[in-house]
Amino acid sequence: MQARLSTRGSNTRGAGVADSVVWEKCSDVWHAKTNPSGWVPVGLAENALMHNELREFLNSKSLVDEQSRALTYGDGPSGSKPLRHALTAFFNDYFHPAWPVKPEHLLVTNGVTSAVEHCAWNLANPGEGILLGRPYYRAFIGAMQLRAGVQAVPVAFSGIDPCSVSCVAEYELALIDSNARGIKIRALLLCHPNNPLGRYYSREAIVGLMQLCQKYTIHLIVDEIYALSTWENTVHSPIEGFAEFTSVLSIPTEGIIDANLVHVLWGASKDFGANGLRLGVMVSQGNPELLRASQACAYFSSPSSLAENAVRAIVSDRAFLNRYVSTNRRRMSDAYRYVANLLQEHGIEYKPGTTAAFFVWLDLGKRYAAQHPDSVMNLNAVEIAEMIRKEVARRKVFLVDGDAMGAEEPGWFRMVFTQPPEIVAEAVRRLANALQ
Repeated sequence: MQARLSTRGSNTRGAGVADSVVWEKCSDVWHAKTNPSGWVPVGLAENALMHNELREFLNSKSLVDEQSRALTYGDGPSGSKPLRHALTAFFNDYFHPAWPVKPEHLLVTNGVTSAVEHCAWNLANPGEGILLGRPYYRAFIGAMQLRAGVQAVPVAFSGIDPCSVSCVAEYELALIDSNARGIKIRALLLCHPNNPLGRYYSREAIVGLMQLCQKYTIHLIVDEIYALSTWENTVHSPIEGFAEFTSVLSIPTEGIIDANLVHVLWGASKDFGANGLRLGVMVSQGNPELLRASQACAYFSSPSSLAENAVRAIVSDRAFLNRYVSTNRRRMSDAYRYVANLLQEHGIEYKPGTTAAFFVWLDLGKRYAAQHPDSVMNLNAVEIAEMIRKEVARRKVFLVDGDAMGAEEPGWFRMVFTQPPEIVAEAVRRLANALQ
């Protein structure tokens, strides 16, 4: 029986295969007593450390108002006026913008991925490119390509710190090369703090990238979804030059870049540990035309009014929010120390220097090769990585493979540590067995 799909449908029908495997694993989650044979869930970028506090807070609120406005279309598909006013105050207080964020600077969506797609759709033509540093958040690829038809152009760093000012030269080389190959670069997309590295970019690097975008008149799109998920690393000494997180909004654009080229994205999923709320925001202070173009497509990315009211309740209660952010940062710091100690006890190497987000960047390739010198003697790095993937899957540990995130070397995996300690401990135990 023929499916009779459109060309678009035929081109995209296989794109969701990898995601369907992910959701199958999520439907068979490990529990020590009720499902000991399930998958240990340390793959999805979720923070469970504050679920109890957030659940209690939201359950104490009435998310449907007395006038039942939450059950209507409200103010339209791009964010209600009350929400945009509340978010404006939130950005001005927590992101320290160089000049005040206003409600008219915001477009509200049903998640940051939708905001990325709006940017790709409205800032680049099909076949044109957006620079994306490696390793990268894999969902960026689909957000650019599936419907907008925009190409992700990966940027390699070959041992250079990808979060330091040295990265700027590599982005420029990739831009020049891509343009020469006929893929015109229209924007640079930055995840700041970085997923999967768990680090934020230095202020010097951000300014350098702003200057690069100005030089070539391309847009700078910055995903700051982990902006409030920064924390103290008590395991490793801080990397010099990375004293604190600097929002792109806080850097004055005068003399650096035209304001109409800078767009910042944020969402509730990570900083509030609420992936299911599905609410994102595009902040564009200098490009009202981008916002108008995105609003024309906003029916496809409209957030639920219940999600809007939940986020508005959170950001409007400063006593709760301040307490939530500080407690969350302390718990993430403790959780990182816990997983780092476990990994060190089992001899599993990882990238040090993490100070943000939920991730440990694991180097399983080195340990596996050391443990199995005869087995890997005649194999290349890619073949060794495939052996590791099979061993990890056989132990039913759900990690994200570095290959799916554009890792420059095989054998790297992303592990999420912001889960209950028993889940993290079980994951490390199984990983150690997989590498034996």
